[in-house]
Amino acid sequence: MDENLLNDIVAAALSAGADAAEAVGAERRSLSITVRMGELEEVEREESRDLGLRVFVGKRQASVSGSDISAEARAKLVERAVAMARLAPEDPYAGLADADRLARGPLPELDLYDASEPSAEALEDRARAAEAAARATPKVTNSDGASGSWSSSHWTMVTSSGFSGVHRVSGCSISASAISGDENGMETGYDGRSTRWQADLPTPESLGAEAGRRAASRLGARKIASTTAPVIFENRLAGSLMSPLIGAISGPSIARGTSFLKDKLGQRIFAKGVVIRDDPHRIRGLGSSPFDDEGVANEARNLIDDGILTTWLLNSSSARQLGLTTTGHASRGLAGPPGVSTSNLTFQPGTRNQAGLMQDAGAGLLITSMFGPSLNGNTGDWSVGCAGFWFEDGEIAYPVNEITVAGNLLDIFGRITPGSDLEIRGAANAPSLLVDALAIAGR
Repeated sequence: MDENLLNDIVAAALSAGADAAEAVGAERRSLSITVRMGELEEVEREESRDLGLRVFVGKRQASVSGSDISAEARAKLVERAVAMARLAPEDPYAGLADADRLARGPLPELDLYDASEPSAEALEDRARAAEAAARATPKVTNSDGASGSWSSSHWTMVTSSGFSGVHRVSGCSISASAISGDENGMETGYDGRSTRWQADLPTPESLGAEAGRRAASRLGARKIASTTAPVIFENRLAGSLMSPLIGAISGPSIARGTSFLKDKLGQRIFAKGVVIRDDPHRIRGLGSSPFDDEGVANEARNLIDDGILTTWLLNSSSARQLGLTTTGHASRGLAGPPGVSTSNLTFQPGTRNQAGLMQDAGAGLLITSMFGPSLNGNTGDWSVGCAGFWFEDGEIAYPVNEITVAGNLLDIFGRITPGSDLEIRGAANAPSLLVDALAIAGR
């Protein structure tokens, strides 16, 4: 969206009585093709152009958004936003980001936009190839479909404090889901990958074959008795263990006092040597951006360094509430005030691959899928349903399902050993993670 148009909206908001204003424009195009059992099943195309406006009247704020950007609609948007702000309750911490924290000068070039746009036929061919490879896998009896997709988005932001920035990204993905079966039942397996550039995607055939292999490997899954044993979280899902950590160190949670880590800043909560890094400037990263969603300069930092919690994740509002400075982690959509989020989060690898972790543990549970996590944010008590494989003598023995693992995250974090098999697959990545003992609820 044109920066001049957004500057005009900000100026109109100030003229209408706002003390400060922030306008954002988002343009998006996407195309997705789904096939199932060799037949075209669904085609989805989206084109959108939307506008968001946040205004401040003293310490009162309001946000509005819309998709009509005509002059008449813009005038109504401004009028409504200022009127709403005048009626809003006061928030002593509300306001735009401090001017000295804004991103200035040349912004980092992160190579996030691939200008080549695939045709619908090309996406369909990718989906067909992925599904065909999955269906060709021995013991795969059915398909839950495969898809190929592409998107392009253009985010522009202008504030009355002098910030103006543009963030343009592309995305593409391939995925496949296979169903295996035998006389004892059916199992599913999935594989998929998303990247900024088409050239970085794995081949559809390799993704489909992996989906089929994972489905077939699940056949014959058993239930196991409740026990306590070593647990390894496979690298594909181990990154989800960082989600409760991120929620617990977010500025709003700390300010509300609702985090089990609220008193742990500067303390060791992971084992010595553990590093968890957030890097908004990773080249072609799925979570990369040249500035945060308040226009603040962002930078790479170790959230956990040598096992020690080094920082909270702060936007301007939570930073003011805590008497600190924003860390450049503001995140927002078109409407509403910013929250916080990470960018490219990486649990740095250790020295042993997954097989080595199994050898170290001897016998235990390798988790390959998780669902229905439950967390008490105040205490850190956590549980999750899962399925995977039981291993003995450091080797896979048989698949298992219908189990739950549980524990307190402070205890779990302190006993995590990272593997060496880190793969960058998304915006949150981790190697396989070994916890030397967890409660496992089975039959």
